[in-house]
Amino acid sequence: MLYYHYIITAILGFILINFIINMFLFCNIQKFCLPDNILSKPPLVSVLIPARNEEANIYRCVASFLKQDYKNIEIIVLDDNSTDKTSEIVRHMAQKDSRIKLVNGEPLQKGWMGKCWACQQLSVHAAGDYFIFTDADTVHLSNTVSKSLAALLAGKLDAISVYPKQITVTFHERMTVPFINFAILSFMPLLLVKYARGGFFSTGIGQFFMFRRHVYEKMGGHQSIKSEVLEDIHLSKQIKRCGFKFMIFDGNDNVFCRMYRNFKEVMQGFSKFVYAAFNYNIFMEVLALTAFSAIFLLPFVLLPLGVLFLNWSGLLILLNIVQILLIFTIKIVLAMRLRLRLLDILFMPVSVCYMLVIAVNSYLQAKYKKGVLWKGRVYDVVSSDEAELVEDSYSIIK
Repeated sequence: MLYYHYIITAILGFILINFIINMFLFCNIQKFCLPDNILSKPPLVSVLIPARNEEANIYRCVASFLKQDYKNIEIIVLDDNSTDKTSEIVRHMAQKDSRIKLVNGEPLQKGWMGKCWACQQLSVHAAGDYFIFTDADTVHLSNTVSKSLAALLAGKLDAISVYPKQITVTFHERMTVPFINFAILSFMPLLLVKYARGGFFSTGIGQFFMFRRHVYEKMGGHQSIKSEVLEDIHLSKQIKRCGFKFMIFDGNDNVFCRMYRNFKEVMQGFSKFVYAAFNYNIFMEVLALTAFSAIFLLPFVLLPLGVLFLNWSGLLILLNIVQILLIFTIKIVLAMRLRLRLLDILFMPVSVCYMLVIAVNSYLQAKYKKGVLWKGRVYDVVSSDEAELVEDSYSIIK
């Protein structure tokens, strides 16, 4: 037991050090400004928005781009076979502003995930020197385009991904959604994301990617990762595999998104990608979940047991307390940086349990039930090497 506590304490200490380093490397795009040559002759930026049944979000998203201080933009929305009023809303907006263009998406091709197919089509219609791919449920501050371009240029980068401010309201959202930032900033060494060659150390978020046009085309665009459920992670890896420079940035003051609104959406959304994160390998998932539980859940379980029932020595209790303090330190700093609710830190064990349940559900759903469900489409990702569409909103694909 003593060796166990030494090991867990050492691991948490290492994680904290990496987290602190990442806090400095995870730069907010607000700190960057465009150089004079870009301000005097701004290149065209194509804002590319895939939209499938987004009538509740698309107006706010497009309207936020119309208010950008960077004026040389085009806004292209692809209606991905929506069954609601998405296209009608965009068409009405396009009649009032020539910068907006509506594209009717083609039927989903075999072997493609829906979002990848939509983004690939958008790139064909784009005329810009730079591409921004962003989700329809995002809203953007008026200097998002200029600050993102400034960050890319200042870092002499070929592509970037900007992490939005995730709006969380319900308890279910607050226990799960912040885990994205927690995991990235705790476990991923951002120094290696920026400088290491190859795609092993890389990550991104599909809610906002920016590319130099020639880089996107040379790396093969979304076609290069067409059947991947985790298209954002694999997109970032493909960028680096092709020898281009990539980095992630903090968009907490610029880009806003509410991913999910209730327990059902949380389960469905996270279950889509948790098992995929382990390349559909149950052994790797079990190994990771066991380690994750030992590091972030057991310290909270063992402390009361050790004090009340196991008659632990003072050293064991001290090490256990240090472990919990290290975890809380990470959570407090992250909450202050991202302006999250500080009281939610106390529910860290509950948050871990949420993620464990989601991970189990992700495996069961992909392996034994429907498959991966997203945006009204169900994909079989286990039976073959490519994602296979087996069901859409209203019909079964034979």
